[in-house]
Amino acid sequence: MSFPRTHLAAAAVLVLTAVGLAACDTGDEAEVVLRTDAEGTSLAASDQAGEATAAASALAYESAEAVVVGSPEGSWSVSEKVRELGAPGLLSDGGAEDEAALSEELDRLGAQTVFVPSDQEVPVAAGEREVIAYDPQTLEPEDAQAPEVSRSGEAANASLFVDRGSDRTPAQEVASAAVEAASGAVAHLPEGDPRATSETVAAAKAAEDGGILALGDAFGDEALLTSRLETARTAPELPGGGSAVFPGRRMVAAYGSPGIPSLGILGEQDLDGTVERVKALAAEYQGLSEEPVIPAMEIITTVASGQPGADGNHSSELDPETLRPWVERAGEEGIYVVLDLQPGTSSFPEQARLYEDLLAQPHVGLALDAEWRLEEGQRHLEQIGSVDAAEVNETADWLAELTAERGLPQKAFVLHQFSRSMIENREDIDTSHDELAMLLHADGHGTPDLKLGTWNALQEGLPAGIRMAWKNFYDEDTPMFTPEQTFEVEPRPWFVSYQ
Repeated sequence: MSFPRTHLAAAAVLVLTAVGLAACDTGDEAEVVLRTDAEGTSLAASDQAGEATAAASALAYESAEAVVVGSPEGSWSVSEKVRELGAPGLLSDGGAEDEAALSEELDRLGAQTVFVPSDQEVPVAAGEREVIAYDPQTLEPEDAQAPEVSRSGEAANASLFVDRGSDRTPAQEVASAAVEAASGAVAHLPEGDPRATSETVAAAKAAEDGGILALGDAFGDEALLTSRLETARTAPELPGGGSAVFPGRRMVAAYGSPGIPSLGILGEQDLDGTVERVKALAAEYQGLSEEPVIPAMEIITTVASGQPGADGNHSSELDPETLRPWVERAGEEGIYVVLDLQPGTSSFPEQARLYEDLLAQPHVGLALDAEWRLEEGQRHLEQIGSVDAAEVNETADWLAELTAERGLPQKAFVLHQFSRSMIENREDIDTSHDELAMLLHADGHGTPDLKLGTWNALQEGLPAGIRMAWKNFYDEDTPMFTPEQTFEVEPRPWFVSYQ
């Protein structure tokens, strides 16, 4: 049942006739009992005001004789009144589903008094409840004397997770106020991911023994959220914090191979010099980014060779022990590492397995450089190499399984490309592995127009769930983009490397 503003006083009189005039006695107290035994994880859509606010109320409150009720349009005044009273808040848009959710939760709480803002049509469940209109600006009651509200019980054992990827909805606003009024915890999670940052990881750990309500579509289903919570609570954190690669950070990397200056800037100096260089590169970007900018090394781990070599695959595989000092030092310095494969006539899965021990480190990801993936009889620099999506998926399956089995944080999984022919059947790439953060690394070089043309072309038909990465070339770009120009590219790159 809905009462417009002009009917609120009459509604109060009619209800009071049923329950007795004693409800106006200023000596009455309305009790709110906090829920201290909340457990389990649940989800609700943030655009379903009734369901969402009822779920938050059920999470944090055992019972409440006083409840604040309003419509989504008046969510600000509802949330402010909730904070003032320390009581639950419920919203309804007047639809049948919202009305049902509101009525059911009022019954469960045992509500006797309903506070409503006086400047709108407000849905109020039928029944013998006193309705008290309050001024939405002053929060003071207009037509009836409000009872005092007292709380009993300890702080609610409840946590509300809110997706931070968009503007807060009315349901999120009121639900947050209600949980905070019960001394529960409210955490804002980028893209609905508890692994995102050190702060969200801490929130996941703090909520381990209580109830959780995740409010918003970004959280996915319960199985996905449960898996991410487990990773947040148990996996080591990444450089910069959190256990998901993105969106909690961006990266700036030096590309190349140790001791080989011709392959990129990573090999132009020793390990100490590279550590200093990547930190300086990342610092150039930090003032341009809302997210922390983390230094990184993209190490060419198997190097394309013009000669077939002893194994005949036209790829020179570096000894993992040669790379170990670089990987371990990077971990000590808060630097992320990406191992880059140029497999020749070998396969990406075959070569990736050679470096399983290094990839088992929490701060190490993997890159597939399809330009250097040959078929039998082909030779490097005579044609551009290519890989089929099936081989990409096989590699991703293996890396995701390794990540899950070892209890690792999410890993960067980078696909290098500058020509559409380099990744065949790209639309079939499986992006469903939550253990992997997939990136398409645009390798085009030349003039700004050429680079942007490649950048835009590579995004056409790109499977959902793959982020974009950018490369700057000191010698081949004319001129090379500045950090400001690089971060002006749309969409802003999550990973930038320098060669």
